[in-house]
Amino acid sequence: MESSRLYSQLCLCFVAVALSTAAFPADPLGLPKAKPESVGMSSERLARIAPAMESFVEDGQIPGLITAVARDGKVVHFETYGSMDREADKAMQSDAIFRMYSMTKPVTGVAVMILYEEGHFALTDPISKYLPEFESMTVYVGQNGDKVVTQPAKRPITILHLLTHTSGISYDFFPHPVGQMYTAAGLDIAGSYEKETNLEEYVKIIASQPLYGQPGEVWEYGLNMDVLGRLVEVISGQRFGDFMEERIFEPLGMVDAGFQIADDQLGRFAANYTPGPEGGMMLIDTPSTSLYRKDVSLHLGGAGLVCTAADYLRFAQMLANSGELDGARILSPTTVDLIMTNHLASILGDRPMGSVLAGAQGVGFGFCGSVVTDVGLSGAAGSNGEYSWGGAASTNFWVDRKQRLVGLVLTQLLPAGTYPTSPRMHQMTYQAIVE
Repeated sequence: MESSRLYSQLCLCFVAVALSTAAFPADPLGLPKAKPESVGMSSERLARIAPAMESFVEDGQIPGLITAVARDGKVVHFETYGSMDREADKAMQSDAIFRMYSMTKPVTGVAVMILYEEGHFALTDPISKYLPEFESMTVYVGQNGDKVVTQPAKRPITILHLLTHTSGISYDFFPHPVGQMYTAAGLDIAGSYEKETNLEEYVKIIASQPLYGQPGEVWEYGLNMDVLGRLVEVISGQRFGDFMEERIFEPLGMVDAGFQIADDQLGRFAANYTPGPEGGMMLIDTPSTSLYRKDVSLHLGGAGLVCTAADYLRFAQMLANSGELDGARILSPTTVDLIMTNHLASILGDRPMGSVLAGAQGVGFGFCGSVVTDVGLSGAAGSNGEYSWGGAASTNFWVDRKQRLVGLVLTQLLPAGTYPTSPRMHQMTYQAIVE
């Protein structure tokens, strides 16, 4: 009798442990592994990725990388290269934590669409309905001596404009007068972190600046997702990072994702670099003294996320699965379709994103990420409807639902595009598809 009771108690303990860990990935790579041939890819051809990517490290161009490919929800390639911290002589780890910068944007887009699915707003709603500081916006049109000349915006900024970077809101790092005004107003990330600005204050500063162009008439890369992060706060009543943790990170098992680096994560946090003036690299952000070590209240929806390759693979695979992963449904398939649809009107021309993707053709923009509209014009193998975006420190991901494919390349070198790590990884992935 006693042994039977003990056995029952042990069974209940095992069930409790299983339930408590069910939300977290069992595999350290975030997704289960599989032989490439079992999902229509060639092991021999995937092996070409390593030397192609190692060359960037061997040439002293980047410190180190992680590359990953998943097909049908299974990892068929995951490699580490080089160093995650050259000064500490620390080799790249598979669970290294990266500054995702603008790869935060697609995650913010998902957060917004969670609330959209709950009926809190229409995409065509003016943002001023929820953030009244955007009620009377002006647009920069020039200068008369030292005086800035503006005109009233023709139409209100909508949530749809923010999701597609067509609001007219810009960034401080662009070399035009509006960018300079953003810098003077303290809208650079580092300065805002140092001043311990919160998201409410930060967004009010954005609203006080003139727009770069008329809403709906220009594609201008800007602080749109940071405004959307504040929208999430106002509607949910939660701090943006807390909403992300509860509604995205925890359900998907993104165990290291967040907006700061805790003490127990520090040993896995990669250093950040930029090209040196005489070649090579120079350190610009040391893990131990990084701004990401601060317990900041400014959770930037456009640039603030830190996470591992495994974390982001799980997020990307959720999108590839049309909104669901391991039983956790984040969005409906119809909403994911909407995210991955080109929303740029013909009024913006055939190369609307020239300020970021110079010369890009056959590429439009969905919600918080680019969408291939004509693979024949894009200049690369892939699929129409392929969704992707990158971060300032040379991180990049893409989701190709037609090929049932997710790709990821992570390093830490500012600025993005200094070396062609992302297009090279994309190229080497598609040549490995054989079925």
